[in-house]
Amino acid sequence: MSAISFTTLNASERPLLNKFYRSHASAMRASANAELWVARAPGIVAALNLSAVAEGYWLTGLLVDPTRRSQRLAHRLIAQACSGKAGTVWLFCHPELAGFYQQQGFTGVDSLPAALAERLARYQRSKPLIALGRAQSSVLGSSPGNSTSV
Repeated sequence: MSAISFTTLNASERPLLNKFYRSHASAMRASANAELWVARAPGIVAALNLSAVAEGYWLTGLLVDPTRRSQRLAHRLIAQACSGKAGTVWLFCHPELAGFYQQQGFTGVDSLPAALAERLARYQRSKPLIALGRAQSSVLGSSPGNSTSV
């Protein structure tokens, strides 16, 4: 098995991500204004979109090639994509996926930025989705006991 690399795609590579989604019969698409993250081995085997929103980021479009599941690719891809990001990373998922995301530090949230709250309410009209979030560490990489707040 070849080594896996985790990288962002540039705008000219966006069609590759859409092709990956289509090849797995997914309705997901590469977001126009998002960072597009992929795991390659050497072709795309996992992907996600990370869009900037008020106070953080919105994670969408997470998909792992079914033949590559149970290899912690989603966990590693999320870790790479969120590394160095300040604020909170939010996502919407079906309730049965909550445990998967909780293993990666996501928890249920009571409030969302207005744009995400409106979108979730719209999506919930036709799908049973929940919102989860994960607070990110400082971009400067603080460690426990290194806080300057009192």
